[in-house]
Amino acid sequence: MNSTSRLLMAAAALLLAGMYFLPLWQITLEAPQYPEGLGMTIHLHTVRGESPNDLESINNLNHYIGMKRIEPDAIAELAYMPYIIGAMILLGLAAAVSGRRWAVLGWILLFATLGVVGMVDFYLWEYDYGHDLDPRAIIQIPGMSYQPPLVGSEQILNFMAHSYPASGAWLAVISGLLAAVAWWRSRPRTPRVRNERPPEHDLGQNTHRNGKD
Repeated sequence: MNSTSRLLMAAAALLLAGMYFLPLWQITLEAPQYPEGLGMTIHLHTVRGESPNDLESINNLNHYIGMKRIEPDAIAELAYMPYIIGAMILLGLAAAVSGRRWAVLGWILLFATLGVVGMVDFYLWEYDYGHDLDPRAIIQIPGMSYQPPLVGSEQILNFMAHSYPASGAWLAVISGLLAAVAWWRSRPRTPRVRNERPPEHDLGQNTHRNGKD
């Protein structure tokens, strides 16, 4: 790998450090009784309300329809995700230092796999969150579930739920793209074959000789 590819790979790895400080996902709820909306942001290690009381308000609403409370300490993934991202940063820097194309490709494939597994796990968490309801709930609607959309917007009772990636997730996408560019730029280059042509005066001499012959 050339120096540019190594720098790109190192930058891709270091960008992941921003995931410790930026939200990964954002879910907001809009309803007539909440004109300013309610929202929560999912971070690498916790879940927070967009405003100080939003998470508690969402939990109180969930209580009426039998949904479980959102308790960050009870979500196992939030405990080990910081370590996984830390390992990816170290592996990415190691790939940049080694300069091995296979190491960069391996990092890209591992990172993509983690992204897919993370999205599947998030979907399953949402499914359980919206379907595993308390049978003693105050409000019960037969056949009704309250799973938020994975990506996009969906009407849930009188709430419009929006679910979209936040800045930390986009930072991870940029990191993966930088690593892909680093791997692509480091590919072996086929040397160009120069088309050698004899000088013009040699062509003229050869033509003159052929005319004499």
